[in-house]
Order: sequence, then C-alpha cells, then structure tokens
Amino acid sequence: MASIRELKKDIDLVMSLALSDCFYVLEYNSKVDDEAVMKIAGEIIQNHRQLRMRAGHVDGKENPKMVKQYYKNLIGDLLKAADSALKKLSAEVKKVV
Repeated sequence: MASIRELKKDIDLVMSLALSDCFYVLEYNSKVDDEAVMKIAGEIIQNHRQLRMRAGHVDGKENPKMVKQYYKNLIGDLLKAADSALKKLSAEVKKVV
C-alpha cells in the first residue's frame, strides 16, 4: 500500500481539480448562477477536509485486512465526492446553455 502522505496528496490533487473547475466556470461563464456554483465549491472544500482527516485516523490498525478495506473505502468516497461535485457543476452549466 502507498503511504498516507501520498494518499493525502492524491486527495489534495483530485479535490483541487474539482474546485478549480468551479472557479473556471465562474470566470468564463457569466450566465451561470454564482451562488449555486459557490455552494458546490463549499461542498468540495468540506469533503476535502473530511477525507484528509479520515486518511490520518484509521480504525483497526492491528488488522491489516481492515486497514486495507478502510483505505479502499476512503478512495472510493474520494472519487464519489469528486464525481458528484462535477456532475452538479455540469448540471448548473447546462441550465444556461
């Protein structure tokens, strides 16, 4: 398994890319609802904080299978959170097109 440090960097990267998409939409699409996009950006930031905290606090450290499953679930939650945010952002952009 990769290190927790690398996992945290991956969380930072994925969530920052989703957040930058929000700001890109705000900058280059003046017709989009700014409040809705900022709400999505706030959700991304909350998810980022939660995922980073979860990465450092694993349950069941004495059982390697539990640890592996824990991090597998964490990575799945990371991808779901990013995907959900990007789908919401896409829906906001489609409203004005």
